[in-house]
Amino acid sequence: MAWLVENGVTCLRLMLEYAEHGVCFFETPAGSFDPEMVALWDNMFRLAEQAGLRILLTPLDTYFQWVHWDRHPYNAANGGPCPTRAQLMICPATRARIKARLAFATRRWGGTGTLFAWDLWNEMHPAQGEDRPDCFTDYIDDVSPFLRDLEVELHGRPHLQCVSVFGPELRWKPWLNEPIFRHPSLDFASSHFYAEGTIDAPTDTVTPAIAVGELMREALAEITDGRPFLDTEHGPIHTFKDRGITLPEAFDDEYFRHIQWTHLACGGVGGGMRWPNRNPHVLTPGMRRAQRAMADFLPLMKWSEFDRQLLGDDLTCSSPDVVLFGCRNRRVAMIYALRLRPLTPDRRIDPLASSSIDVSVSGLEPSRFNVIVWDTIAGIETSSTYMDTTGATLLICLSDFASEVAIIVRPSR
Repeated sequence: MAWLVENGVTCLRLMLEYAEHGVCFFETPAGSFDPEMVALWDNMFRLAEQAGLRILLTPLDTYFQWVHWDRHPYNAANGGPCPTRAQLMICPATRARIKARLAFATRRWGGTGTLFAWDLWNEMHPAQGEDRPDCFTDYIDDVSPFLRDLEVELHGRPHLQCVSVFGPELRWKPWLNEPIFRHPSLDFASSHFYAEGTIDAPTDTVTPAIAVGELMREALAEITDGRPFLDTEHGPIHTFKDRGITLPEAFDDEYFRHIQWTHLACGGVGGGMRWPNRNPHVLTPGMRRAQRAMADFLPLMKWSEFDRQLLGDDLTCSSPDVVLFGCRNRRVAMIYALRLRPLTPDRRIDPLASSSIDVSVSGLEPSRFNVIVWDTIAGIETSSTYMDTTGATLLICLSDFASEVAIIVRPSR
């Protein structure tokens, strides 16, 4: 945990129960909280508090609950409340157990200051609610106000709430977007970026970033009230889980870095959250260095005052070999420039490639701007210049652009 903090990590997303192994069931049997698991979580919250980390907590690992349903304590065949896994989200008795679990957790750990927010249900899926069109909304309508009211009673205020979804489902079943992105009881929106053939099974390190840009555009278009959005799971899940391949470390580090900077530049909260999908199941030192580079970059911007919008046609580059991602308001912009080609034989960006490029940003108020260029690999500022514009377009010249940089445009004072 100290290593995480040293590299700028502020929040962990954790599941109260990881059902991959029977010894990790939080209730055994259903309705009885396992003392050893409670003690484990006491230690987890204590250590996180000591380190200065926050926890985004979800009550169930719904993937392994589904896969290992035959031995899960909630299964009616094992004395649990639910007759079939297809009713997990809608069974009244199971819903009561979920509420009891959340109530236990907030009573025990909700007042520590370490709990950041709740993911009320990990990877909502219609199959968990008999494919009923209202199963997502019904669950949120019931559980969200219950937990919110309880926390106000216990702590004087509620913690933030969201739900998550396996991202590809949003394209397969568009009706899922309403509860995920716009339910009035939720404070922020979240999705898991596992785009098929790009993010879930990368064959190079730049195509996944383009996929993230598209997913961010789709997600933000669904949000109508300005609530924050972040990806809370991404990674090479198909490559690792289905093909049994752990990506080469250098390739995975670059793939990870490109995804996190695209996520931030498109208006997401931070760099998103990577599910390791590695053996061993942990992020690499290179990924931690990438997080440190982003953490050092963040103080350059007053994010709480940055009511940003995604940049589209108002952001252009002079080179077809470079893709741009960015967001802005009328006075501030953040841009991530990423080289598309040439690639090395192992499908990473050629580190020897270099060229001069021009980046144009339209829609800014005429002003004097401070333009800061940030090396996203080394995690250092490489230049800071002042530029005046009397028109609506700011032209930024990068004379020796290699593989990637982040750019901040802010008023000079």
